[in-house]
Amino acid sequence: MGFTCDHIILIAKTFEIWSMEDIRRYIRKGPSFDETELCFPHLHNSSCRKSKIDPTYNLITNVLLGFASMLTSILNLLVIIAITHFKKLHTAPNLIILSLAVSDFLVGLVVIPVDGIKWKICWSLSDLMCVMYYILVSAIFFSSVGNIILLSVDRYVAICQPLHYQNRMTGKVINISICVCWLYAFGYSILFFYGNLMYPGKFKSCEGECVIYFSKEVDIIMGFVIPFGIIIVLYTTVVIVAVSQVRAMRSHVTAVTSKQKSKRSEIKAVRKLGIVVVVYLACYCPYFFAVYSKTYITILGTPLILITISIIYLNSCLNPLMYTFLFAWFRKAIKLIVTLQILKPGSSDAIFS
Repeated sequence: MGFTCDHIILIAKTFEIWSMEDIRRYIRKGPSFDETELCFPHLHNSSCRKSKIDPTYNLITNVLLGFASMLTSILNLLVIIAITHFKKLHTAPNLIILSLAVSDFLVGLVVIPVDGIKWKICWSLSDLMCVMYYILVSAIFFSSVGNIILLSVDRYVAICQPLHYQNRMTGKVINISICVCWLYAFGYSILFFYGNLMYPGKFKSCEGECVIYFSKEVDIIMGFVIPFGIIIVLYTTVVIVAVSQVRAMRSHVTAVTSKQKSKRSEIKAVRKLGIVVVVYLACYCPYFFAVYSKTYITILGTPLILITISIIYLNSCLNPLMYTFLFAWFRKAIKLIVTLQILKPGSSDAIFS
């Protein structure tokens, strides 16, 4: 089995899925401490225990984490290069997708490798660095939620207020909205972990672990209920309006006008971006269920909370793959990037039809 007594206790403490009495009960039933050695032998009783990990399990997880980190980083880097390089792709929804790709890129570059290491070995950095890491992770994921909300708002205005779309969803407005989204993500994360930031290491029980305290109730309300509620309301409204518009167009027997073609194009965009939103919601919901349930559950020996976190990481890798299947412009951009045609003069003016 990959997870030892110390892993279970650390996970339970971090996500507050057990009370301290539950943890003590588990320790009494857990494996002998003789199976472990200290993280910092010179600290004796104040040091955490270093759990022995099965070599085969360790090798497999290292390979999988390395592959996931590399794939997520490379795929999202392609999205970033494509949208920033090609001028024709500087549309409102694409700029939001660019911001989302930056969040996903950071997940692959920083979060996946650090989290993978953190759960298996002793934390050797300072307590302040532990808190700063959690603030960064929180900011990355809150920015992702903010970007999905912006995508929903963009589609809402495009479908429900089409006459005002060009004036309201300008490049300047989108860029300001994205900046506000990231500033809010970092500002909220700092306030969310303020107690940990003022007293780093206060909640750890020994040297060598990275443990923080956070309110699950606030996390669920601010990170799930409110933002996901906004997304669902906006997209439900968009779908209802889009369906009524499709029925209205089908009822006309006259030739299709340019206005109708434009409307159909917008509805198709809603459908495609809707897939991105639905997959996002599906990947995040299990995590909040696992945290709120306060029940320690394992699947094939792996804690459910870690499985749900892995599903969130998977979403960062899935997004660019979905863009490949959903958007012809992304497939063409990838071809130009991979074949190094973007190095040619004037390549930024390439036409995407």
